Amino acid sequence: MYLLGLGVILLLLKFLAIGPVAAWDWWVVLAPFALAVAWWAWADASGYTRRKAMAREEQRRQARIDRSHAAMGTKRKRP
Repeated sequence: MYLLGLGVILLLLKFLAIGPVAAWDWWVVLAPFALAVAWWAWADASGYTRRKAMAREEQRRQARIDRSHAAMGTKRKRP
């Protein structure tokens, strides 16, 4: 997301001819978009995206279990 944000900002600066970005080549301005595509391709191919999603699901599941134990008045002992 950071690369996309940077790309959009650079694209607007280039299109509106603001600051030194107006003198830059187009390939420099569009490079963050190519880097974002490369990052997404790597993240999907390596399983990084799936591992992050599974970790978030596990945290939500554990929080739900902890809330249930707290609502019942029992406290779960952790090692």
